[in-house]
Amino acid sequence: MNTVEGLKYTKNHEWVRVENNIATIGVTDFAQSQLGDVVFVELPEEGQSIHAGDSFSVIESVKAVSDVYAPVSGSIAKVNQELADQPDLVNQQPYDAGWIVTVELTDSHELDELMEAKEYERFVSEGGH
Repeated sequence: MNTVEGLKYTKNHEWVRVENNIATIGVTDFAQSQLGDVVFVELPEEGQSIHAGDSFSVIESVKAVSDVYAPVSGSIAKVNQELADQPDLVNQQPYDAGWIVTVELTDSHELDELMEAKEYERFVSEGGH
């Protein structure tokens, strides 16, 4: 399992990278490995408001269909349209080209509720699914 220092992680296996009040969100390497080969990503609309804990996207793989939950609240600034034609980017590059959305944060304090890389690794190793 690969994690990246400097990102925040959720118990639902999403990651967040924040730069200048914009949060980039995707699913973790652990999540994509559990899903198997991703065949479709349902993308939300740009401008849509999302709230921490709510489902905003769906990932379909050969093994399962899984909701993606918002780790933070805000307005969707950008959607990764590359995933429409190449959903397997979620498998190949979960922390880079496989990102799902960027969100303009409305409450940066929500980030305090998320895990650092080492905490997330411990959570997964202790059976957190």
